[in-house]
Amino acid sequence: MKFDLHMHTTRHSPDSQMDPFVLCRRAREIGLDGVVITEHDWLWTEPELEELREKQPDLVVLAGVEVSTYEGHFLAYGVTNPFAVPHGIRVAELCREVHAQGGAVVAAHPFRWRQPFAEILEREKPDLDGLELMTKNMDADCRRRAAAVQARLPLAGLGSSDAHHEDSLGFCYTEFPDGTRTMTDLVKAIRGRRTSAHERNGP
Repeated sequence: MKFDLHMHTTRHSPDSQMDPFVLCRRAREIGLDGVVITEHDWLWTEPELEELREKQPDLVVLAGVEVSTYEGHFLAYGVTNPFAVPHGIRVAELCREVHAQGGAVVAAHPFRWRQPFAEILEREKPDLDGLELMTKNMDADCRRRAAAVQARLPLAGLGSSDAHHEDSLGFCYTEFPDGTRTMTDLVKAIRGRRTSAHERNGP
């Protein structure tokens, strides 16, 4: 199953131009099986997600959080209490809290904006579950360095768009085993390293 795991909408991310209903329609048009909306430091509620599912019942629609930690941006999946992962939290503490909630933590676009990601791993020793290997805004050098980290550490490799506009949706995506339909399924697949990152071809 093909999922885009990282995107932002006009509902809760001021820097986005993507309406959530347009997002879901576009996701099906380009062949995605699921999306995970990851607003900046904000988690969609289940009633909000149900609004989208009703419009696109054949699309898996889930929500995570892109947490603005002290060390940079990290994606948290399976969060049940977003108030326990506030803006500015240290990444190692983020990992401990999200794992206590039964979730998974993934590095968002590592090395982007000159983030010293390798140094963060060495200094903070966060118990990460994965990292993005490719997004629309990761250049060739960021992708190469992320792949080198994954080659030496037992981390799931993910592809995402980090879309803020529907034209970017699904630019990169993650393939999961069939049957990945709930957040519990998705977290298990990430923590079990049963993922593969891809770049989409075509319009």
